[in-house]
Amino acid sequence: MTQAGTGTPRERYRAQVRAEIKEHAREQIATAGASALSLNAIAKRMGMSGPALYRYFAGRDELITELVRDAYRSLADTFRAAAGSGADLAGLAHTMRSWALADPQRYFLVFGTPVPGYHAPADVTQIAAETMAVILDACAGPADEGEGPTAFEAHLDGHRQWAGGHPAPPAALHRALSFWTRLHGVLSLELAGHFAGMGFDPALLFAAELDDLTAH
Repeated sequence: MTQAGTGTPRERYRAQVRAEIKEHAREQIATAGASALSLNAIAKRMGMSGPALYRYFAGRDELITELVRDAYRSLADTFRAAAGSGADLAGLAHTMRSWALADPQRYFLVFGTPVPGYHAPADVTQIAAETMAVILDACAGPADEGEGPTAFEAHLDGHRQWAGGHPAPPAALHRALSFWTRLHGVLSLELAGHFAGMGFDPALLFAAELDDLTAH
């Protein structure tokens, strides 16, 4: 991949235009959602013809893929850096919330309502699996040496495709899935504004859910 400041002048110009297109796409998604993404509207705003823009992205799905890939890579890198600095499961949770609050539309692009007709390629799924691997590492521990697996944990042990090949024991799979679903549930409701006017601090709800998850 050509990086900024490297390659030929033509390659640098192409990378610059693609970056500008993605920035306009992010602004458009923030206003109307990913399903309303229009390459022709972006081209018009940039003073380009539609066919000219299609030289940089073959279509809507390719542009969405780039944005989704960027978002997942950002989260995976953020998680990996936090874990490398010694963050435990609670630290990863607060890292996830900070990442989400910093750019809610980026969060909804990967964790919100799927874009009709769009399917992410395998390499994007693999980046998402990197994030789950960090969570699974944080969920594994001495507690796994206690009682045998519950019925649901036994089920998860036979249906672990979502874990991306991670060798976590059934109890860790259960903790990771609970972490992922419950905290994303709180985050999604908060970012969508569903707590507005209810009179409580969403940060304290998030912390209470996290305390409950890490107490087991």
